[in-house]
Amino acid sequence: MVIFGMSAYKNYPVVGVTWDQARAYCNFKTKLKSDYNESLKKRKQKPMAFRLPTEAEWEYAARGGRQNATYPWGGPYLMDDRGCYLANFKPKRGNYIEDEKKGTYTYTAPVKKFPKNDYGLYDMAGNVAEWTESPYNNATYQFSSTLNPSLSNQAYREVKKSVRGGSWKDVGYLLMTGARDWERKDSARSYIGFRTVQDIPEGSAKYKRKTK
Repeated sequence: MVIFGMSAYKNYPVVGVTWDQARAYCNFKTKLKSDYNESLKKRKQKPMAFRLPTEAEWEYAARGGRQNATYPWGGPYLMDDRGCYLANFKPKRGNYIEDEKKGTYTYTAPVKKFPKNDYGLYDMAGNVAEWTESPYNNATYQFSSTLNPSLSNQAYREVKKSVRGGSWKDVGYLLMTGARDWERKDSARSYIGFRTVQDIPEGSAKYKRKTK
């Protein structure tokens, strides 16, 4: 968690922000990037807006290219071959002291303390759950397009927002790549943070993935 003004926490994920505050940060970062490009006379370069990922985008990123991955690291287990936990979560519900003795954290952990997935993304499971742009609906998977899931024009108005990834306070189930949860958009929780994404400009060779 980030405690403003305390350098000891600068490498922790930010928490305690509402959905609207997370979006406000995205807008701020977009403007900052746009102003920077303008200062470098890059007027021909269209700025890439920062935003929250949709629920479908988040899950795609969490799977790391593994279509049937139970967890972001690909396997069906929460421990590696050495018996070390692969994420920051609560192995035993409510027993925070005992969990800390077993190598997990009482609350949030610094970023990059656990293995990344095949896309190079850290903490896609556990530590801090993450806001998505998407409203929460029990029937989302049943009625949304599987090719290009998108948001309706009224999505912003929905009060319940999808939260993904699980956190330090959750049991293993919520760390699964397909597990879904929600929170009210005006709620600020000690276990919910966010990460930003950008849309790649069409035809931009700079951002095309290299293939072997």
